[in-house]
Amino acid sequence: MLTIKVINTSTNPLPDFATVDSAGVDLRAHLEDSITILPGERQLIPTGLFMEIPLGYEVQIRPRSGLAIKHGVTVLNSPGTIDADYRGEVKVILINLGQETFVVEPGDRVCQMVLNKYERFDWSHVEVLSATERGSGGFGHTGL
Repeated sequence: MLTIKVINTSTNPLPDFATVDSAGVDLRAHLEDSITILPGERQLIPTGLFMEIPLGYEVQIRPRSGLAIKHGVTVLNSPGTIDADYRGEVKVILINLGQETFVVEPGDRVCQMVLNKYERFDWSHVEVLSATERGSGGFGHTGL
């Protein structure tokens, strides 16, 4: 099991997996007062978490499905990537795509965080790519 070094400046507990097979953990808002997000508005929500992500990994910030379906609130740059060399506070850009005002209270769960392994790569400039059955088809080319 991987270990992530973390500094928690909030009064919220450290994020934990809700079930044995959960892929991610929920992050909570680190606020002194509630924040109101009007329809169509976005807000930057601090979490109070600072972390040292292992090399070869990133953290992805993703929406919570309950907030999306019940309130139309989602993570704007989804998934948001936090690189292994970032040491600042984890903050979440929430946007209210719903029709009603949404209020974020201190300690509310605002997003999911998933640890993801990635590979570095080099480019190889070529003149032709290998052929596939799909080819350049995209954006609905396979039908409904």
